[in-house]
Amino acid sequence: MALVGRTATWWARLRSPRPAAAPLCLPPWRPAGLAAGGRLYSSRGREKLDMSMYPVESIRNFSIIAHVDHGKSTLADRLLEITGTIAKTDYNKQVLDKLQVERERGITVKAQSASLFYNHEGVNYLLNLIDTPGHVDFSYEVSRSLSACQGVILVVDANEGIQAQTVANFYLAFEAQLTIIPVINKIDLKNADPERVEKQIEKLFDIPADECVRISAKQGTNVEKVLQKVIEKIPPPQCNTADPLKALVFDSTFDHYRGVIANIALFGGEIQKGHKIVSAHTKKRYEVNEVGILTPNEQPTHKLYAGQVGYVIAGMKEVTEAQIGDTLFFYKQPVEPLPGFKSAKPMVFAGMYPVDQTEYNNLKSALERLTLNDSSVTVHRDSSLALGAGWRLGFLGLLHMEVFNQRLEQEYNMSVILTAPTVPYKAVLSSAKLIKEYGKKEITIINPAQFPDKLSVSEYLEPTVLGTIVTPHEYIGKIISLCQDRRAVQKDMLYMDEHRVMLKYLFPLNEIVVDFYDALKSLSSGYASFDYEDAGYQAADLIKMDILLNGNPVEELATIIHNDKAYTTGKLICERLKDAIPRQLFEIAIQAAIGKKIIARETLKAYRKNVVAKCYGGDITRRMKLLKRQAEGKKLMRKIGNVEVPRDAFIRVLKRQNDK
Repeated sequence: MALVGRTATWWARLRSPRPAAAPLCLPPWRPAGLAAGGRLYSSRGREKLDMSMYPVESIRNFSIIAHVDHGKSTLADRLLEITGTIAKTDYNKQVLDKLQVERERGITVKAQSASLFYNHEGVNYLLNLIDTPGHVDFSYEVSRSLSACQGVILVVDANEGIQAQTVANFYLAFEAQLTIIPVINKIDLKNADPERVEKQIEKLFDIPADECVRISAKQGTNVEKVLQKVIEKIPPPQCNTADPLKALVFDSTFDHYRGVIANIALFGGEIQKGHKIVSAHTKKRYEVNEVGILTPNEQPTHKLYAGQVGYVIAGMKEVTEAQIGDTLFFYKQPVEPLPGFKSAKPMVFAGMYPVDQTEYNNLKSALERLTLNDSSVTVHRDSSLALGAGWRLGFLGLLHMEVFNQRLEQEYNMSVILTAPTVPYKAVLSSAKLIKEYGKKEITIINPAQFPDKLSVSEYLEPTVLGTIVTPHEYIGKIISLCQDRRAVQKDMLYMDEHRVMLKYLFPLNEIVVDFYDALKSLSSGYASFDYEDAGYQAADLIKMDILLNGNPVEELATIIHNDKAYTTGKLICERLKDAIPRQLFEIAIQAAIGKKIIARETLKAYRKNVVAKCYGGDITRRMKLLKRQAEGKKLMRKIGNVEVPRDAFIRVLKRQNDK
């Protein structure tokens, strides 16, 4: 039977001989087989690297540290371009800032690593670079990154000079006994003054001015000199391939298909696919599925050797299995675990609840995966009468809290309610009954709902921080006034040069946690910088203030504050809440209360219909009757009406300064 139309065409194609398979196309810049830099192509055409070409002597592990916005990520982009790790294009801006939140805010939130191959004086070197965040809230990322390094590049802006976080990061590197290479960036700017910055570095850090490298990361000026300094000044890692495997997990991420991807620094031995490894923390055994380096994308290799930095995938399916600071070693070859990391100390606490309780399990899973990637967040189960089951999260600062919330929304599509940020207080109990109940005399309060009554407490303690402010001298008066308003005590004042001053103050943490940084920037036209470190606890006259809406307390807005600030804070919160809550058809009384005493009140007037519009003259009793009936209706509505506080109102309400 003859085939017609489309069927005939299809049949003819099926019977025709197939063309020979085209030869495997390798990238035009790579020869077949062994390519430059020790790269090997597998049978599938996938590029693999032979890392045995890089002995320990030719490895350099270093981080880039600096104050926020001094050009760390731009310098990292140029280093990646010079070493040929990425192609040179105009689109290379913050290549290592992979998160959407980093791109939107223009800041580095997560430390990212990349391996660079560089030939210096005929020798091939492997340079492992880690780009770190600059904001004080992410200093834990910096300290973790330094554990995998032997040296740092300290970047200072030629225009702004040394800032508060520059000082903090310098001492982090100095305490870790790392080699420090000072680099003065942005010398191409019109107001750049590298000589002044060199004098500041010499005075504050005791580093000779002739050791500073002047560069412009944006234009690429002198950047190659930085690489040469890294090779000459930073020592290779002190480890041996012949030793048993000892690998430090310094970061980890979760992949839906491959499980946990752990970033490791090898302090001894070697690791490859098929090896049986054990976690020192969980004592669980795994088989290695893949090892590789980051260039900055994942690049599989045959092996990783001592001194190198890379990643390992070993079938870890649970997010709790890859603890940051954990040590990995060979099965039946145990080693002394590495010291790991000092756990991050949360400075700000906030309640987090799902908008809909049916989303609880999804939010729990998202939190577990995100805290794997950001181990500085502490998580405790919590529940609220108004919001249901949730968690009490501890963050390193307010920006950290906002970024974490933004990442939950962008990466996991989770919409959550965040309560007002608080700090951890302590109470020394005097009641024998309470001491027996808690099992200790001193308790920590992270939720205002747990605040004990004054009658059962001998004293309250509040956390303090030692703050460092670096500012141009013309703003000193305003900044000292601001610090005094925040109950701060001056500890030190040092002129870095004729233009810049460094102030040290002891602050109560709750005075700086919400909006101190904003106020400081606005007073100093953006020139002052701020950094802080923990300074323990001190006795304070603390009280719990409740916010009432029509007599009903709003649990999420309860705050613990100092007695001296109670009236002004209560009045300000009531005014803010009046602007944040939409008007209803009934009157809303917004009150701030300490115990049973009302200390501030604002009234949100009701929407009302003009019920007397239909009266054209006539007897006044008719008008009064209509108005009275309306008032009775509003009174009834007020009794049964619920007031909903908009979700975004919580942080907005607690901001002290009026919106500009």
